[in-house]
Amino acid sequence: MRKITFDIETKNFFQDVGSNNPRDLDISVVCIHDSSDDTYQSFLEADFKKLWPIIEKADMLITWNGDHFDIPLLNKYYSGDLSKIKSLDLMKEVQKVLGRRLKLDSVGEATLGRNKSGHGSDAVDWWNSGEIDKLISYCIDDVRLTKELYDHAMSHGHLKYKDAGALREIKLDTSLWEAPTSTVMTYTLPF
Repeated sequence: MRKITFDIETKNFFQDVGSNNPRDLDISVVCIHDSSDDTYQSFLEADFKKLWPIIEKADMLITWNGDHFDIPLLNKYYSGDLSKIKSLDLMKEVQKVLGRRLKLDSVGEATLGRNKSGHGSDAVDWWNSGEIDKLISYCIDDVRLTKELYDHAMSHGHLKYKDAGALREIKLDTSLWEAPTSTVMTYTLPF
């Protein structure tokens, strides 16, 4: 199964565009992990033509808050419909069990002992100041954290978080996460 774990950073904030719709934002960078060759890559908007064939060959997209944010925003740039690809949104899986959303940073710290390397506001600042290497490094760190949380959940059947200072487990049913699905994908590029 080819899994693409990805994260998006934006050029602007919701308050900049006067909307809460992710599609109204502009992408600065998309970073991915491709399970087919265990590589991390980054794509600025000018490079999206290289990203589409990778995404289109994916059996599953893995994100943190991707169903609500990353996939709708990336769909704005894509001529097909990325929601046709199987998606596993780890934040959504946690929310189903816990009844509330948790931040990637807090789950990463509790489960893996490491935090994010920055904040979303840093990413917009780095874009605006032309610090593209910092932006890409931060985005790839988020992808790495998401991938490692996915791997941990698959191996152990849980993730962790802190609740009033106490470490707690979130039991996750991962049995169907990698089950094949029949999807109808409209390929936009010739291969």
